[in-house]
Parts: sequence; C-alpha cells; structure tokens
Amino acid sequence: MNQIIEQRAAFRRLHETGCFVIPNPWDIGSARYLQHLGFKALATTSAGFAFSRGLPDSGVVTADLMLAHIAEIASAVDMPVNADFQAGFSATPEGVAANVRRCIETGAAGLSIEDATGDTERPLYDISQAVERIRAARGAIDSSKADVLLTGRAECHLVGHPQPLRESIARLTAYADAGADVLYAPGLKTREAIRAVIDAVSPKPVNVLVSEDMGLDVSELAELGARRISVGSALARAAWTGFIRAAVSIARDGVFTGFDGAVKYDDLNKLFRTFRNRDPGD
Repeated sequence: MNQIIEQRAAFRRLHETGCFVIPNPWDIGSARYLQHLGFKALATTSAGFAFSRGLPDSGVVTADLMLAHIAEIASAVDMPVNADFQAGFSATPEGVAANVRRCIETGAAGLSIEDATGDTERPLYDISQAVERIRAARGAIDSSKADVLLTGRAECHLVGHPQPLRESIARLTAYADAGADVLYAPGLKTREAIRAVIDAVSPKPVNVLVSEDMGLDVSELAELGARRISVGSALARAAWTGFIRAAVSIARDGVFTGFDGAVKYDDLNKLFRTFRNRDPGD
C-alpha cells in the first residue's frame, strides 16, 4: 500500500511543472519494456487492450475485464499508471461513481472519464450530464481518500461534432470546475488548437494525444504548454502493423521478408529474463 501511495504522489508531482510523455502499453510485456526505457509513468489504452483480446474498441470490453487489465498493468510495474476508464462503464453518475471506486482499488494513480455515449445518434452526453458524471467521479475519489488524479475528456473531435474545438473548450472548462485535475481533448491536430485548449483551462494541466506524426515533437508540445503527452493506441497499432505485414507476406506471397529487421530472439529473451529477476510482483 505504501508503494501505491508513493506512486500516486509522484504522479501528481509530474503534473505540477514541465512536460512528460506517458506512453500506453497494452500488456505486461509492453508495460515492462516502457518502464525499462525510463518513462516516468504509463497509461492503459482501451483500444490496445481490446485489440489484444480480439475485440473492437466499441463498448464490448466489460468493466470487469477492464478492471482486471488495469490491475494487471499496475501490479506489473513499479511506477504510476493512469487508467483509460472510458466513460466509466455506466450511463448514470451513480454507476460511474461506483465503478471509479472499483478502479481506485486496482492501484491506479489516475483515471480518465470521457463524455462519449457510444450511441451514433447521440454521440456525446449533454454537457450537464457530462458534468454530473465528472462530479460523481470526483466525489468517489474524494470519499475514498485516495490521491488519484481525475482526467476529464472531451471527445468532440473523435465523434464528429460540428464545432469540435469550441465545444471541447466549453466542456473542459466545465469539467475543471466539476473537479477534474487534468483536461484532455483527444484529436487536436494543430498548434493553434492545442494552444487554444491549454490557454482556456490554464492553470490546469492538459494531456495532448499524439497518435500519428503531426509534425510536433515533445519539445515543441512542451513549448505550447502541454503538461502530459500520451500516444493512445499508437504503439499497439505499430506492433500490429509489423505483425500484419509479416503475416500477409507469408499468406499472400509465400515469402518471409516481413521478418527482416525483427528483434532477435536472444535479445528479447535476455531482456525479459532481466525483467523477471526484478519482478515487482515478487
């Protein structure tokens, strides 16, 4: 328990100054490798996990399955882990609060709640409903007396809102007032949009998603004022890209050129033997 308390305190400190990258593993192996590289915190990815289970990232993964995954990642490393907790796995604020309390029990240092409904006809919760859901999550964290950071997510860019930037800013400002510690609008693509969101919610820290090369590196995003940079499902998709290319080349062309440049067996085996010798779960 002391380790969890220390990790949560360290995670909060990361959000106070500067800028850090919080990459998104999808299983124990990828989590431990990212820790090996020296990142200061990790975040789960609902899409990366769903794909690893042969499922779409569209509400098929249950709360129980996601909670088990978050707990597995949190216990596999000795660093803070932020949980991609989607929309809280409930349509009601009361249900969100109950599930947030369960998420806290996984050992996560932070969690995010988004405002997407999963309904194509009404893709976003009304802002008043979305605010109540953030407020419920805040109340669940506070009542647990756990120092868990709450990230409020505005999904406007991802669901095709006609005015995504304006609506994102309105929502994130409301989520900050409702108790969100960190604000996040996935889908921002330009310097101007990123700067607009950061300026609108300042001094609250902002998470910027980089899921493709959009021409901005870490130092440039830091200059814009980003406090936290995540990559969502991008690392998982990069892994799938290599796998698909190699598998397709065998199935379609009968060749094995997709293996060119692959990491050597001995290198991976030695690496994971090293990880096993200092397993946080031991």
